[in-house]
Amino acid sequence: MAKPWEIDEGLWVRIATLLPEHRPGSRGPVPLDDRKCLQGVLFVLYTGINWKHLPPELGFGSGITCWRRFRRWCEAGVWDRLHHLLLSELHALGEIDWSAVCLDGSHVRAKKGARAPAARR
Repeated sequence: MAKPWEIDEGLWVRIATLLPEHRPGSRGPVPLDDRKCLQGVLFVLYTGINWKHLPPELGFGSGITCWRRFRRWCEAGVWDRLHHLLLSELHALGEIDWSAVCLDGSHVRAKKGARAPAARR
């Protein structure tokens, strides 16, 4: 059985198109490929371990390498695009029960903003 952080080939093909091109520096070791970094990111997020405790024997590179790639992908909007892509695919397959969807203020931006806090006395 596949582990939750392992990415099969079909999913990887769809994800790879969303990732920004990785341009490694001229110094240092050969850069880790994006798929391994993504699996390292998923491992950290799934297990809840600290980035610096990512086990090297898993082959995902160092925790700091995965964290840097994760941060760059966040800044590039990869996660939002991936979320949209997967929701669209699930919707097209009829796999989403939209009657069970609910909105929560912690996930939806308040258009008019919040009231200013009362002055302290």
